[in-house]
This record gives sequence, structure tokens and C-alpha cells, in this order.
Amino acid sequence: MNTAPLLAMPTTAARAATLRAFNRFYTRRIGVLQDRLLESSFSLPESRVLWELAHTPSLTASALADTLQLDAGYLSRLLAGLRERKLVKAERAAHDGRQTLLSLTPAGQRALAPLEQRAQAQMSALLAPLAEGEQQELLYAAQRIETLLDRSQASSIQLRGLRPGDVGWMISRHAALYAQEYGWDGRFEAMVARIGADYIDHLDPRRECAWIAERVGASTASGASGQGPGHPLGCVFLVQAQDETRGQPEPGVAQLRLLIVEPAARGLGIGKQLVDECTRFARAAGYERIRLWTNSILTAARALYAQAGYQLIASEPHESFGQQLVGETWELRL
Repeated sequence: MNTAPLLAMPTTAARAATLRAFNRFYTRRIGVLQDRLLESSFSLPESRVLWELAHTPSLTASALADTLQLDAGYLSRLLAGLRERKLVKAERAAHDGRQTLLSLTPAGQRALAPLEQRAQAQMSALLAPLAEGEQQELLYAAQRIETLLDRSQASSIQLRGLRPGDVGWMISRHAALYAQEYGWDGRFEAMVARIGADYIDHLDPRRECAWIAERVGASTASGASGQGPGHPLGCVFLVQAQDETRGQPEPGVAQLRLLIVEPAARGLGIGKQLVDECTRFARAAGYERIRLWTNSILTAARALYAQAGYQLIASEPHESFGQQLVGETWELRL
């Protein structure tokens, strides 16, 4: 009989200690413990104030305090020092004389430029020793940390219709993510490209639509990570289903296709939003059913479909995209 003790799950205190250790490592690695940031004449808080004013001009002091989560008195002292150095100016708002708007002076913009260059060089140097796959893993982890710790991001997601370039993004991201996560080869990319081209060539806007999920009003940190406002985080297509043997439309049947959510944005409910929007549109368009085809290894997607009320109606093993797979057909009755 094996009497070895089971490994205990880490306690809350142990998990907190792990996060604290990471914080100590990272702050030491990027040099924020120094009195001056990146060998400049600015402290870290001063540099963040300059950065915020450069990227969001005409902020009020209260809005800046909220953004940086700084005590108002401490921020007031920071701003006084920057104004003394003629790097920041304050002007009365034209629409409301009670408000004072802050912005960088030309001298402030010149002072920030070398800081930006050094920060970019520092991050590039951190990435340089890593292989391409390791860099992608690191960036995903950074974005995932932000997503998990800032649940307010979920309320900043909106769905919109397609714009020029969106289909190209959809093809690229499907190909890259399915290769990274499941090892699918270039034949999958070719299939997705054909689906995208057919959608553009044969779109019936009364019966078909596609949506892009994107973040609006994201934090500056999100923008820096490449997941900021206007950056696609997911997509889905709803089209008229076709009888593949006859090449004719199937009356009353829509098809959900090409659902994807960026890894760093998973957990925000984006997949559910996209699937629910397909259901709403299909009902309004007069469809009786929505059908989709997926594969058994896509467990997160399958759980999402089941939650939305889809039923598994058929499955069949197949060899596609360089893999042995089990294809599944799911349907939702409207």
C-alpha cells in the first residue's frame, strides 16, 4: 500500500509569497528600484506622469490620479516639480473654467523621447536571448496576468462588424494559434482562407454576418501589450449552411464558423458574447437551426457550445491538417 502523503495544494499565504517573489525578481530585473529610471533625471512616478500626459493629452489632475492610482497630494507635489522644470503646463479648460487640463510642454516631449527609446531598448534586450517560441510564451503570460488581475476589462469588450483587413487578421490568427496549440499544418490555413474569401465574394447581408470582438477604453498597459483599443481579440462568422453533396443552401439552417478568441483575452466572456450574437442574429434572420462543425480536442469551444444549448448530433474520426482527429457536428434549434 502506498502511504506517501498527497501533495497539498498551496495555501493562500504560499500563493501570495510566490507572487511577492515574482514582484521582487521583476522589479530588480527592470531596474525600478534605482532612484532614477533608465539613467535619466526622472524617478519612476515622474516618468509615468510624463508618459500618461504624452499619450492622453489634456488630462485633469484627478483623472491622472485615478489612472495612476496615486494619492492626490503626492501627485500634486510631482506635478509641481515637473511644472517648475517647465516640462508640464496647466491650462483652464475652454468648456469649463473650473477644470485645469494638464499637458506636456515641448520641453517635456523632448525629455520623454530618450526615456521611451531606452525603455524600448531595455525590453528588446530582455527578449533577445529568448527563442521565438519563448518570446511568444512570455508575451502571452504577461497579457494573461493583466487579464486575470483586471476583470474590469470584461466590461470594455464590444462587438463590431468587419472592416478592411479583418479577414486577413482572422486567417493569420487561426493559422498561427492552431499551429501553436494543436500542431495543425498549412492545410488548415488554406481552408480558413477559402472560407474567408467565400464570405467576402458571396455575402448576403440579410442572412449572414461576422463580428470582431475588440477592447474599447483599455488601460495604457493593454495598449502597450498589443491588446489595446481597436485590436481584435476574437471573431465569429454566421453564414447560410450549404448541403455539401448538392452544393445548395439548406433552407432554415445557418452555420457558425471560425470562432476564435486570442489566448490573452480568454476568460473575459468573449466567446460567449460571440456565440450569443450569432444566436440573436439567426433568430432575427428567420433561421430555424444553427449548425457547426468542430473537433473533439477543442474542449473549451465544445463547453461553450453546450452551455449555449447546442446538441452533439454526429461525430466521425478523420485525418486532417496533419493530425488524427474526431470531427463533431453540433446543432442548436432556435
